[in-house]
Amino acid sequence: MKICRLLMVFTVLLTVNITYAQDSNVDKPSLDKGSISSQFDYISKKSGNYRADGVRYEVVRESNLYKLRKNVLDSIAAKNKKTGELKVTISEHVTTIASLNKKLEETTTNLTDVTAEKDSMSFLGMQVSKGTYNFILWTIISGLFILLGLFIYKFRNSNILTQEAKQNLSELEVEYEDHRRRALEREQKISRQLQDELNKQKKPK
Repeated sequence: MKICRLLMVFTVLLTVNITYAQDSNVDKPSLDKGSISSQFDYISKKSGNYRADGVRYEVVRESNLYKLRKNVLDSIAAKNKKTGELKVTISEHVTTIASLNKKLEETTTNLTDVTAEKDSMSFLGMQVSKGTYNFILWTIISGLFILLGLFIYKFRNSNILTQEAKQNLSELEVEYEDHRRRALEREQKISRQLQDELNKQKKPK
């Protein structure tokens, strides 16, 4: 039981010691560091006051006032410098954004041109869409197939007529040969008859 109490007392003392050490390490207000607001608080704490004719006056040490004035001007100069740097940075960013927008516009234009070129074909030196190109191509192919069909049809008709003409010529040649043979036979027959008659007339009576 006593040990528990001793531990509790020790813990409380340790906590108080740590808190005191932290409070002692906190920066005290001064004109050499800290924010402008804390420096004004320091001036207010270090100033004296008095009343005259019912009006309260604050008495500030002149050196502290000059120091505070210098700190304020330095802070304003630092802020102005930072503002100038930010303006330069913003200007650079604006220039960069403008350049990127220009490049984006050029890239978009090139992409549009490439897409249009991809979706089109060159036909007789002209750029036409793929649909128009396919229509023209299939029209030409269909026309060629039609011409080929007409050529085949005419060729077959001509071939049939040629075969018929050959057949007629062959039949005509056969008829001619038959006619020539019969004519030759008649001629030979007539020649024999004529010779027989001549022979009969030459015999002595």
